[in-house]
Amino acid sequence: MQAFLLLCGYGFLAAFFVRYALVFWHKEKAMNTTRKLTISALIMALYIVLLYVTAGVSFGAYQVRIATAFYAMSYIFPFLVIPMGLANFIANAFGGLGLIDMVGGLLVGMITTGLIVLIRKFNITSWAIILPIILVPGLCVPLWLSYLLGLPYEALVINVMIGQITPAIVGTVLVRALEPKLKSLLSL
Repeated sequence: MQAFLLLCGYGFLAAFFVRYALVFWHKEKAMNTTRKLTISALIMALYIVLLYVTAGVSFGAYQVRIATAFYAMSYIFPFLVIPMGLANFIANAFGGLGLIDMVGGLLVGMITTGLIVLIRKFNITSWAIILPIILVPGLCVPLWLSYLLGLPYEALVINVMIGQITPAIVGTVLVRALEPKLKSLLSL
């Protein structure tokens, strides 16, 4: 019951980010819908394949989920809020922890990328991308993992946060390297 209430609370927060992402989607004039859908599909596929290939270290009590580095791409492409949540939902099917993990992953993916979009909107340095990639999964994922795995929440928070450090840094460096090139290439 407690896990259900937590997921409902995250659902409301995710709904806020979805609404914001849809508004932002329509405000961006530089890209047409076909290009946005193509980029979304490509990033989703990369996320799912990378998570599948690294499944041995991506699931369980100690996670180094390098695929979450792709969350950072929402700094460049704000329309990725929903696709990254969906990619996490699909990829969590490989983890074997069931629907709670899949729905939780969907919400955490959307909340994390939504915060990254807000970092961009408020012109905060792209180095700040590191914080939501570490903190949101680090504080939220253990809520249901502690229930599903029967492990203490605090221990899981430490493990997941440590595991998120590498993807957070990789994602931020990726954005800082790609943003200038993609802006000119895609006329952003």
